[in-house]
Amino acid sequence: MKSYPQEQIQAYKEKHKHTGRLLIKCPDQPGIVSAVTRFLHENEANIIESNQYTTDPQDGKFFMRIEFESPKLPAAEEDVKKNFAVIAQSFEMEWSLKGAYNVKKTAVFASKELHCLRELLLEWQSGDLLADIKMVVSNHEDCKELVESFGLPFFHIPSNKNIRKQVEEKQLSLLKEYEIDLIVLARYMQILTPDFVAAFPCQIINIHHSFLPAFIGANPHQRAYDRGVKLIGATSHYVTNDLDEGPIIEQDIVRVDHRDSVEDLKKMGRSVERTVLARGVKWDLEDRLIVHENKTIVF
Repeated sequence: MKSYPQEQIQAYKEKHKHTGRLLIKCPDQPGIVSAVTRFLHENEANIIESNQYTTDPQDGKFFMRIEFESPKLPAAEEDVKKNFAVIAQSFEMEWSLKGAYNVKKTAVFASKELHCLRELLLEWQSGDLLADIKMVVSNHEDCKELVESFGLPFFHIPSNKNIRKQVEEKQLSLLKEYEIDLIVLARYMQILTPDFVAAFPCQIINIHHSFLPAFIGANPHQRAYDRGVKLIGATSHYVTNDLDEGPIIEQDIVRVDHRDSVEDLKKMGRSVERTVLARGVKWDLEDRLIVHENKTIVF
């Protein structure tokens, strides 16, 4: 099996070498859209896609995502950011301006169950997952052959609760060495410490094999079966220090009934997990997510 050709990533970067994405969160007030679009016009930008959302009057938050092309990118990216910061300050904005040409350097963490990892690698190989996957890290060797068949570096770092600190030190060193932007937990069955999570705020995506907030924690299929649920699902979310309670990115479900065993639920659940994780990761890679409190705005 051939690895995802680097030439395709280079072709994508070349195609989008002048493409920027502006994400904004601020208090709602008149003049925001006018000020932003005027700024883009002054920077010779052509707006490709624009989305905005305003919460209810009590909360009064404004969110916006604009994708645009400008000949000033990437050469003058820092100057564009510096000039936009003046506008951002006047509207009390939390914002980011990212070039689509900066394909995110990604690390995937996995354990023994490989269905989510396999889905991500196949999507990546086909060019449908625009990530620069730098490595796969696992606390088991079950996925070594699979990962190396895609031509990717594989790092086996055994882990348990007694050596978690030392393990995370090794992992963080690797992530720093490869300048990782995004971490995907593809059924990585280890709890991350607060220090690890703090090093990558809203940069770690997890898949939970349950339709959260139902059945948080381990063994959700058995508990769902015992409860006699008629729907099971999966949830991709950003990781926080509260176990399985981070901002939800994507969810999906499948209908079940009394004839389905626990193993049936697990089998159907794996199918949902694969697609839900892949969608969530793609939206992050495309800068379509804005985190607000413990929610996500998905554009």
